[in-house]
Amino acid sequence: MPKGASVCHDGTMMDQKAITVTIGGRVQGVGYRYAVIHVAQELGLVGWVQNMPNGSVKTWAQGHEPVLEQFVAFLREGPRSARVRSVDVFPVEPDESLRGFVVRS
Repeated sequence: MPKGASVCHDGTMMDQKAITVTIGGRVQGVGYRYAVIHVAQELGLVGWVQNMPNGSVKTWAQGHEPVLEQFVAFLREGPRSARVRSVDVFPVEPDESLRGFVVRS
């Protein structure tokens, strides 16, 4: 359990937030997904990242709000070879079944 997490009577973490983020620009073929995984794992987030057919990258991330804010700040920059043009963030319901941070195909 993350440091400082509060647990409900049913054992779930009550202060977890979740977001989906769609990133547009030159974000495929530049190592963006693998950079996302590295940063997400360093931050202790759970979720996934995947390339979308339209050339964007989509990610689902779950964790504490301040950490999610750090994650989104990274997504706005991406790795050096990426050229991020748009970052659309949407809150979603947390998914307690998620474990780790993976690439989805």
